[in-house]
Amino acid sequence: MAPIASTSAVPCLLAPSGGSSSTLTPLAREEFDIISCYHSLLSSDSELPFPIAAIFALSELVSRSKAATTSELMENIRSASQRLKSSLENPVPATAGLDLFTRFVVTKSWDTGDDFEAHKASLASLAHQFATHTVPSCREKICELVLPFIKDDSVLLTHSYSRVVMQALKFAALNQRKRISVYVTESRPHGLGLKTYRQLIGYGIPCTLILDSAVAYTMPKVDLVLTGAEGVVESGGFLNAVGTYGMAIIAKACNKPFFALAESFKFLRMFPLNQYDLPPNKGRNLLAFPDLDSQQATVKEAEVEQTPKLASSEEKVMSRQQELLNPAIDYTTPDLVTFLFSDVGVLTPSGVGDALLAVYGGAD
Repeated sequence: MAPIASTSAVPCLLAPSGGSSSTLTPLAREEFDIISCYHSLLSSDSELPFPIAAIFALSELVSRSKAATTSELMENIRSASQRLKSSLENPVPATAGLDLFTRFVVTKSWDTGDDFEAHKASLASLAHQFATHTVPSCREKICELVLPFIKDDSVLLTHSYSRVVMQALKFAALNQRKRISVYVTESRPHGLGLKTYRQLIGYGIPCTLILDSAVAYTMPKVDLVLTGAEGVVESGGFLNAVGTYGMAIIAKACNKPFFALAESFKFLRMFPLNQYDLPPNKGRNLLAFPDLDSQQATVKEAEVEQTPKLASSEEKVMSRQQELLNPAIDYTTPDLVTFLFSDVGVLTPSGVGDALLAVYGGAD
């Protein structure tokens, strides 16, 4: 994280600009709860990215910490980060921000003499300024980079909901007057594709909502696939809402370009080897088979009808227990990605490692 010049240290972290103008609820230092702080930030600004919310939360922790040495401060940061990650159903987006902030604290030079309180205030202030100014600048750069790849009269396919993808599509259609049409998947189980659909229609962009199971059927009509990413990993692949990996496989089989858009603060020091090498999800035993006896789910042979009937409306939606047996994210391998568009440039999968090295490898 590159330091941003600061004229004065700010002892208390304010809410990010662009969201709610209210400050965080005052908490005693001993009672600071990073989990509540993180969720409060997200509630105050629905457009705030998860990694940036994590940076704001850790900035608040630093400003309230009673640590008197760097080692004590680092221990506070690590323990708070672990508590936050273990509390989240999907810890991947927050992990990117937590790791980036930790790296920033480690590399930040101590230029405030012997006053450690001033040093902590400086850390919180600089991190707050970085997070506040990073989001808009990152997305603007990505929109400019991806624009030449979106041609007039092109048909795009996207998955779930991504703020940077939405901004890129809006920029292409409204600012650059490009005629585009978009297919968007429903994106079960959270149904975030519906949010994408409503926003695109609101922008005046022709859009059709499709079933997740209709991706292969739709792909021949598509010119390119454009998705967001919850985290970009060292291999050059990325993590995103479940279904992205399958979409990428189909795109490659149909010789369609597959582009991912991700801000640089979503880059992760992680090298998954397969789909099952991802961060654990709280309270989930993925793809487990239920104990039929304990759930009294044994179906008597006499009750099975020979002619299947259409499912009732109640039977068309998974229960919460059934959803928890399914993954929330999947890993799209680098061989399926054509280009990754980030604020650091247009990257091939092999170039992601260089970008990560610049952030975490000690480069200034």
